[in-house]
Amino acid sequence: MTKSHRGDSGPTTRRSFLQLGAAMGVGAALGGLSRVASAAAPAVVDLPFANGMRPMATFPQKRPLILQTARPPQLETPFRIFNEGIFTPNDAFFVRYHWSGVPTDINLDTYRVEIKGAVNTPLSLSLADVKKLGETTLAAAHQCSGNSRGFFEPRVNGGESGNGAMGNARWTGVPLKAVLEKAGLKAGAVQVSFNGLDHPPFGDGPDFIKALELDHALDGEVMLAWAMNGEDLPMLNGYPLRLVVPGYYGTYWVKHLSDITVLDKPLENFWMKTAYRVPDDACACVAPGGKMTKSRPIGKFAIRSFITSVLDGDKLHVGKSTVLRGIAFDGGYGLTAVDVSSDGGRSWRRAKLGDDHGKYSFREWTLPFTPAKRGPLQLKVRAFNRIGQTQPMEALWNPSGYMRNVVETTRVTAI
Repeated sequence: MTKSHRGDSGPTTRRSFLQLGAAMGVGAALGGLSRVASAAAPAVVDLPFANGMRPMATFPQKRPLILQTARPPQLETPFRIFNEGIFTPNDAFFVRYHWSGVPTDINLDTYRVEIKGAVNTPLSLSLADVKKLGETTLAAAHQCSGNSRGFFEPRVNGGESGNGAMGNARWTGVPLKAVLEKAGLKAGAVQVSFNGLDHPPFGDGPDFIKALELDHALDGEVMLAWAMNGEDLPMLNGYPLRLVVPGYYGTYWVKHLSDITVLDKPLENFWMKTAYRVPDDACACVAPGGKMTKSRPIGKFAIRSFITSVLDGDKLHVGKSTVLRGIAFDGGYGLTAVDVSSDGGRSWRRAKLGDDHGKYSFREWTLPFTPAKRGPLQLKVRAFNRIGQTQPMEALWNPSGYMRNVVETTRVTAI
């Protein structure tokens, strides 16, 4: 993958996103990106819920992914990819934007991230400056708040994704704490907000700005990342610098960072006060079809697990052993066990956990299984973590379609 080029007018280093796009017949604006979808091969995928037919689309630096929308780009990872390895390839990693004003060409000679607000020393840092502040690598899952929204019943508004608005990567960057300490915090600081280079197309919508509580921002794990899986961030995943908030839903993972502002009062913009909120109760849920009476900002992942080695409709052979395989993750408490049922949840067997890549990472599990007789099977999987959390047998519901974590069922047939 080409990472930079030298401009005709001098030693300008910038992401060759437009050049790659031009080679694929893509224009310089987002309208060109949308044409990728219409010009792509006519392959489709039928997600397993009502109105689940989706085209596959190829965007710059991406293999064919499931197209949810082109403006703004919303691309879902085909679920089969999660069985190919514990870390999701960069070119298969899902994409989620809120506005279609997406940067397609960033000049590293002029790129800066500003550190401002309630700080002693405002900073204007180039990417090279940021890299001088230290380097760390952390394995962490990244998941859209609305991952699996298409399965909600009754249906809710928003992008109707399957289970592919998630991924797992090794993120390389500098702890946000180091950047804030270099700027110095003034007394009275309470939050830190983050803005990126993406923007509303005509300036008529609320700019996407998110905030973290100060203690969270200083925990040493939140980072400004410039690489994933050992390579520069793809443009559509936040090049050249993005926020990584391990264990928290993707709404906080701001891409193309441009401004970090230390605040002396909580941010109350649309994206914090109105959007990305869940019912303020223990389950973050209400009765199906109900309304929230009290809400809180969405936070840590709910615990989840999936079977990846077989999919709905697959056939297994009676008397022949197969290794069931899958992934599990949570908000960072750490997984302790995964159980699998082959009889719809009446009985359970303990799976073997794979390598531990860190408390925020996907973790593989495996379990040998031999069907004893012909007929349909309902395979289920549930995970447990160190604070006793597991997944509900019945799906929880909220009006925004967030945080699905029901015990998933894979329906196969033994032949």
